Amino acid sequence: MTHVSVAGSALEVPGELVRISVGIEEEADLIADLEQALAKL
Repeated sequence: MTHVSVAGSALEVPGELVRISVGIEEEADLIADLEQALAKL
């Protein structure tokens, strides 16, 4: 199931939700990536 398949239902993902999916990475790399992404908003 994806978020698209529940559009229009009670399970729909809110548009203001930010989903962060991370793997096994260095903490500093994750922080740098988030800072870079948020700076573009």
